[in-house]
Amino acid sequence: MSIDALREQIPAYAKDISLNLGSLASETVLNAQQKWGAFLASAHAVGVAPVVRAIEAQAATVLTPEAMNAAKAAAAIMGMNNIYYRSLHLMKNQEYTTIPARLRMNVLANPGVEKMDFELWSTAVSAINGCGACLDAHESELRKHGVPAAQVQTALRIGAVVHAASRIIASETALAG
Repeated sequence: MSIDALREQIPAYAKDISLNLGSLASETVLNAQQKWGAFLASAHAVGVAPVVRAIEAQAATVLTPEAMNAAKAAAAIMGMNNIYYRSLHLMKNQEYTTIPARLRMNVLANPGVEKMDFELWSTAVSAINGCGACLDAHESELRKHGVPAAQVQTALRIGAVVHAASRIIASETALAG
């Protein structure tokens, strides 16, 4: 399955989501690895099987196996970090922010792809998972390394649209089942 096949599964009431998927798939603000890594990390972050399969199939035509693995790793590590750091941010007792996390995060140091690509993917996933602390940390790292705001915004848009498409497909699948 491809992005186009995924778009065909989106009902008429969500035409804007389908159109956004199409335009983002054609987006040129990010290079191919950055774009399809963001799509893949976002799909894995939400975890709706038909969306993951469609995006993974399309991404596999562009990404190396190492980049595919790194995008999945971004979804995995942010799945943990976003919950942990969002919790610290939401808790009134700030003592927890002074205690070491003691969570393994080795992939952050050596993701297997360009560090800024991994940061973009982590930003998209952090948006999906709603972690402001992680969004700020990854955006700051990207900007410190000269990544333009338009590229950061594009990764955020990919995360938002993949999330919306996934929710729609999951809802329609639930109704059909």
